[in-house]
Amino acid sequence: MKSIIVSMVAAAGLMVAGSALAVDMPDLAKKNSCVACHAIDKKLVGPAWQAVADKYKGDASAKDKLSAKILKGGSGNWGTMPMPANPKIGDADRAALVDFILGLAK
Repeated sequence: MKSIIVSMVAAAGLMVAGSALAVDMPDLAKKNSCVACHAIDKKLVGPAWQAVADKYKGDASAKDKLSAKILKGGSGNWGTMPMPANPKIGDADRAALVDFILGLAK
């Protein structure tokens, strides 16, 4: 009986820790429809943002590259599906999205 209680407490602790460590897509990404093509941890139409963060980790020019990619769109970096331009996303919002993405790097 004691081992069952200990196991239940340990499982509950892991569930709480897992949900505390989980990262949610920011509202800014939802508002600008980024979630139609991107997820944090899995490839959809576009790459997972975690993969983007890992690719650009340590790259001093990453912020500028990703900001330009959001603004102008492009293709060829992550497959054949082009990323559409997003000129309606302002500079401050683009910077916030890029900071969020790069902050996911492990």
